[in-house]
Amino acid sequence: MSKIATLEIDGNKYEFPIIEGTENEFGIDIKALRGSTGGVTTIDPGYKNTGSCESAITFLDGEKGILRYRGYSIEELAEKADFLEVCYLLIFGELPTAEQLEKFDKDIKEESHVDEDMKKILDGFPKSAHPMGVLSSLTSALIAFNPGSVDVDSEEEMYGAIVKILAKFPVLAAWTMRKRKSLPLDYGDNSLGYVENLHKMMFARPNQSYVADKIVNDALDKLLILHADHEQNCSTSTVRIVGSSHAGLFASLSAGISALWGPLHGGANQAVIEMLEAIKADGGDTAKYIAKAKDKNDPFRLMGFGHRVYKNFDPRAKIIKKSAEEVLGSLGIEDPVLDIAKGLAEVALKDEYFVKRKLYPNVDFYSGIIYRALGIPTEMFTVMFALGRLPGWIAQWREMRLRKEPIGRPRQIYIGENYRAFKSISER
Repeated sequence: MSKIATLEIDGNKYEFPIIEGTENEFGIDIKALRGSTGGVTTIDPGYKNTGSCESAITFLDGEKGILRYRGYSIEELAEKADFLEVCYLLIFGELPTAEQLEKFDKDIKEESHVDEDMKKILDGFPKSAHPMGVLSSLTSALIAFNPGSVDVDSEEEMYGAIVKILAKFPVLAAWTMRKRKSLPLDYGDNSLGYVENLHKMMFARPNQSYVADKIVNDALDKLLILHADHEQNCSTSTVRIVGSSHAGLFASLSAGISALWGPLHGGANQAVIEMLEAIKADGGDTAKYIAKAKDKNDPFRLMGFGHRVYKNFDPRAKIIKKSAEEVLGSLGIEDPVLDIAKGLAEVALKDEYFVKRKLYPNVDFYSGIIYRALGIPTEMFTVMFALGRLPGWIAQWREMRLRKEPIGRPRQIYIGENYRAFKSISER
């Protein structure tokens, strides 16, 4: 027997079905609320208690610290899969066979060339432009070079659009960094793997042979996997709602990049390093800033600690903490900012104040440390996040279109003036 929720308004009762997910999640289906009640709606700022869709892509349990892509635990995927396998899994629903993965890799490489005219668009940006603004613009500009709309009912056309953006996005991301650093633009090397090629495009010097570092590339691979999807967050919801108007994949992704840019979302790992730099500039006294974080009257907050969704240790942070230690140990970097980061993390994992409040270092904290250790500029951190989140955005856009979800159109409660008669300017 299906479950029913009953709502009573002014003595009138209304019944709404309860939807049950495969992980025992429950949601009240209120599609008929406004129509059946004569105009009553709900208010939920930030949509903290509102499910915007049914999705089969990612399961997240913040209380238990669980994150799964298509049923596979993030721990297993980070240990046993590579990023391209996870891309395929998220987008198409199953882990690829050896033949499917080989074809996927080959098809992506065949689409990796970016039209030379894109360089003219890139040249129009000053070096001071933030890489996220540049990346969003370049992604949107891809529409001009691929003007035809995708028939979402055609598997061939859908697949073609997916491999195009997976191929070209890393090139655009690398170009945004190389322009800022006055390096010649690089197309990479199709003999390399997806993540290794990304690293080469970002860091190869024209007068030096590129030498791959397995620990570095493994760390990047894990970071991209850990960021690949995270349920209905701000940028993912943006991609879905823009796509619900039947805007194309590239346009929807460009909107998602802009949403990710904000410091409350993808910009958090950049904020971590900026905080650490500020502590260093003030003498590097971690004890002083731990005390400031505990003082409820002090506006200072430790960036990269705790998480809005996870009420326990961020499962992604557990994985990337080990990679951070390996990278720092392998590269032998001496950096006072990273020393401050390690000091803060050690205190937060042991101090009763932080443990009691579950303010553990999160994935943004450790990813910022790794990116800095790899020589990635702070302003590029959110671009790296976008590179990881790309397959999740694609998967969510594809699912939304295949499910033929209606256009997103939230309601509101109006709190403005009642009707007012117009006054001529002489009467105002």
